[in-house]
Amino acid sequence: MTIDLFHAALDMLSGAVVGFSLGLVGGGGSILAVPLVVYLVGVKNPHIAIGTSALAVAANAALGVINHARHDHVQWRCGLLFAGAGVAGAFAGSSAGKSVDGDELLFLFALVMVTVGVVMLRRRESGSRNKVKLSSENAPQLFSFGFLTGLFAGFFGIGGGFLIVPGLIAATDMAMIYAVGTSLVGVTAFGLTTALNYAWSGLVDWPLAGLFILGGFLGSMAGTRTAKKLHSGGALTKVFAGLIFVVAAYMLWRSWAAISAS
Repeated sequence: MTIDLFHAALDMLSGAVVGFSLGLVGGGGSILAVPLVVYLVGVKNPHIAIGTSALAVAANAALGVINHARHDHVQWRCGLLFAGAGVAGAFAGSSAGKSVDGDELLFLFALVMVTVGVVMLRRRESGSRNKVKLSSENAPQLFSFGFLTGLFAGFFGIGGGFLIVPGLIAATDMAMIYAVGTSLVGVTAFGLTTALNYAWSGLVDWPLAGLFILGGFLGSMAGTRTAKKLHSGGALTKVFAGLIFVVAAYMLWRSWAAISAS
């Protein structure tokens, strides 16, 4: 789409909202990227919105990996095995997603948003307090979780962090802080794989993605600083999950109306 100053500002604002939410409440924030690009920025083609959002999510996740790695919160061997298995799944999933009608894909995406909201409300601290080493015992399970999560993330063009974190904990029993940091390796790999697959079909708006990434970087810094000042993390998560439910309801209404009219 042609970018004028107004749409450029909306795009950066959308990126800032996603980045701020990620910095404030953690995983799940990137689920807002697609609806913001479609309904606020005004990208009419849902597939372009998904491809563009996937690239932006991958870039923001890569920045997160760097920040967590500085604090030694990334278990690289586990993360790389999970991501490596998931890349194949993400390619297959994104290829399938491109063949689905755009409005139908948005409708299914809204249902996924409802699931994310429920998972966020039910999320609890779990896992051991120790770092985890990859072994022959947990590698097959980690590989399986990686492939299935990548398949799901690729189909919907999302990072999949809300699935990666519990998957890592279930397979390795690593502490939450390590699961969060390590999950970003997968989010980066899945988002980049999906974005490149969509870009191959001409379904990525590069200028929009660049502005979204810039806004996301600025928003992430603000969200992280705000999170440090607030202590009601549980309350913030509930409020954000409520926002996800509202946006999902709007998407269901809009996409169902478009499907019915076609």
